[in-house]
Amino acid sequence: MTEWQKTDWRKKPRVQMPDYTDQAELNAVEAQLSHYPPLVFAGEARKLKTQLGAAARGEAFLLQGGDCAEAFDQFSANAIRDTFKVMLQMAMVLTYGAKVPVVKVGRMAGQFAKPRSAPTEVVDGVELPSYRGDIINELDFTPEARIPDPRKMLQAYTQAAATLNLLRAFSTGGYADVHQVHQWTLGFTESEKAEKYREMAGRISDTLDFMTAAGITSSGNHALQTVDFYTSHEALLLEYEEALTRLDSTSGKWLAGSGHMVWIGDRTRQPDGAHVEFARGVLNPIGLKCGPSMTAEDLKVLLAKLNPENEAGRLTLIARFGAGQVAEHLPRLIDTVRSEGANVLWVCDPMHGNTIKSASGFKTRPFDLVLREVQEFFAVHRDQGTIPGGVHFEMTGQDVTECTGGVRAVTEENLSDRYHTACDPRLNASQSLELAFLVAEELSAMRDARAVATG
Repeated sequence: MTEWQKTDWRKKPRVQMPDYTDQAELNAVEAQLSHYPPLVFAGEARKLKTQLGAAARGEAFLLQGGDCAEAFDQFSANAIRDTFKVMLQMAMVLTYGAKVPVVKVGRMAGQFAKPRSAPTEVVDGVELPSYRGDIINELDFTPEARIPDPRKMLQAYTQAAATLNLLRAFSTGGYADVHQVHQWTLGFTESEKAEKYREMAGRISDTLDFMTAAGITSSGNHALQTVDFYTSHEALLLEYEEALTRLDSTSGKWLAGSGHMVWIGDRTRQPDGAHVEFARGVLNPIGLKCGPSMTAEDLKVLLAKLNPENEAGRLTLIARFGAGQVAEHLPRLIDTVRSEGANVLWVCDPMHGNTIKSASGFKTRPFDLVLREVQEFFAVHRDQGTIPGGVHFEMTGQDVTECTGGVRAVTEENLSDRYHTACDPRLNASQSLELAFLVAEELSAMRDARAVATG
């Protein structure tokens, strides 16, 4: 690899990024951010990489989830706590199903920018630039609100720092106690419609009771009270990413200091583009979204560019095809990875290929389609003899009504009740936990089948 510099992306073609009108102000913001402390540290990123390497071998499982796009006006300690809480519940259920540790990575503390399908949008005959996330412009449909403002990067940094501070406190301060987490989950299974999940919840209770009887209690065991919790986001706004990139004194490598893991979106994965150029040079674990248009040739080039040393845990391939399309597209990508001998972690994103417009005009994602794509993902890996290593959800701990279906049966008529997302629809707390139970069943069945096959 040639000597990489964090500014090299500026020489490459750029897409899905704003054109700032005030260059002097942009320069001033970048200079200011470049003196701020990094939000994450190299040792944390290396630890996550090791854990993702274990997930690629089937020795762990990745749960990645959180907001579609973090919003400045919805920022609160309660919202952070509720999403963290649901992810802990999901992780406990998945741990029981997979019988391996679950790596917990939030789409938090940095998920502020969003790629858009069109550069402009039209409302009532008026055409304005698209909303690209609070780090860039504003949701209000006015010419002033849609002007990219570089100062928003400073607000995003402040919110990300506060979010990380709270997440670290929750992770180590007793809030993550395994017995408390399970009590929250039992509350969900008390619902009459969640009866089918009660048996698994009961088995988890029996396991915890046995541990207590054996003298393994939270008060005497640090591991039962604390968790590792990491952050991630799409590295879309490269001015922000570059400003927070730091040289790690231990390894002499560059760290993207904006989050533990960053990913490249399906719209920004051009092999010779700016986003791939930036991601290839940082030591963080990298995610790569793979949609239906991903070709074998592009994937070969990206594997070589993003993980030239074929390092375990370095590259996560996040499949996002849509229900009904997984069997058509995933096998050829698996064949490509196999032919290259590439070391990757396979993850399913069942959200982005299953967005529809409801009759009431709201964008939504039917729960049944989300589940179907997950099931198809597992089925293909079963057929291929490869390892389905994780799931990636857009979700929230809030009781929103954005995705239809689930045991609490959100209908299209309900969508307007609590539809709070600025971009794409998210699973609510109940739907997220239900999905965790269903994924746990898939993991348990796969584990049992593997045990039978190996005798």
